[in-house]
Amino acid sequence: MTAVCDTRAGAILSVDLDAVRANYRLLRQLGGAATCAGVLKADAYGLGMAQVAQALVAEGCTVFFTAHLDEAIRLRRIVPATATIHVLHGPMPGHAGACVAHGLTPVLNDPDQLAEWRALAGSLGRALPAAIQVDTGMSRMGLAPADLARLASDPAWLAGIDVRLVMSHLACADEAGHPFNALQRGRFDAARALFPGVPASLANSSAVFLGRAYHYDLLRPGVALYGVNPHPGTPNRLTQAVSLAARVVQLRTIAAGDIVGYGARHVAAGPRRIATLGIGYADGWLRTLSGRSYGYVDGVALPFVGTVSMDSVGLDVSALPEGRLAPGSTVDLLCAQQTVDDVAAQAGTIGYEVLTRLGSRFARCYRTLDADAKAATPG
Repeated sequence: MTAVCDTRAGAILSVDLDAVRANYRLLRQLGGAATCAGVLKADAYGLGMAQVAQALVAEGCTVFFTAHLDEAIRLRRIVPATATIHVLHGPMPGHAGACVAHGLTPVLNDPDQLAEWRALAGSLGRALPAAIQVDTGMSRMGLAPADLARLASDPAWLAGIDVRLVMSHLACADEAGHPFNALQRGRFDAARALFPGVPASLANSSAVFLGRAYHYDLLRPGVALYGVNPHPGTPNRLTQAVSLAARVVQLRTIAAGDIVGYGARHVAAGPRRIATLGIGYADGWLRTLSGRSYGYVDGVALPFVGTVSMDSVGLDVSALPEGRLAPGSTVDLLCAQQTVDDVAAQAGTIGYEVLTRLGSRFARCYRTLDADAKAATPG
């Protein structure tokens, strides 16, 4: 069973910080001479920025990434002042000064961001550090080919900008054999010629496992830190860092023909014992898991029945001995028998979405060698 915090919450999310550290060590080892950063956007993929950041700092991590400026400002209060924090989206218009005030390094993605950062450097009378992202084919963020051509003809574009990193992002890194990976790498190498001597970064979580040709100087793992398989369908070398258990709210026996849940989509074929669990789509247990996932008690797989509702879901516990569960008992949902990747496949999505949707109503326990279960967020 998942370690249970002293809580009234309907579900308990346990994060194994030692597993996070072990995953970081593996990624750093795979990267060889490359520096290994930690991507902590979306509250460390839903697992808690403060706790995960402290674990990574203890493991020697000195470079971090967030998506938004407010995330980076929060992170600055957590990690050492000497740590580098990159803001992947760069500053929103008019907010470049906040990056300077909080010692953050923006990732500049378009000519307008370059211009604002350049103007701020001019007004301050000093060069300002930044990373430059180039778009190598994903058409999401970064300088487009036309921007790069203009930069090549007008180096003044970078006046006052201390370029510390040039980076791009792969669209298909989770598919090791996809030809677009090599195509993007070739485009990245061509773009790097405009930034001689500047460290480079291309590898997200999945690309770390593509080999040294993709590592360059800095790795940017995110979801891999938490144990999600970087290449679904292949053996996972990482350790799952998260487990989830939901509490039983009510138990009942139903007869043949009785329905369970909204829409009358589940009709009992015979007498069944149903446990109602205190977790639903408001907690990130996706509605698409209706009738497609399992809970586990004593290693026994128990099917979900009926439609996942906002705060509850039904579980057929007929396979357990009577009396094994009672209101307040816990049922494992993310565990050794059912990983984040398993649940993602059941829901028709990816592990990223499963993790980042995990709700704020959970009690959160952070497990380390020093303390088996610490309740960081009471339910």
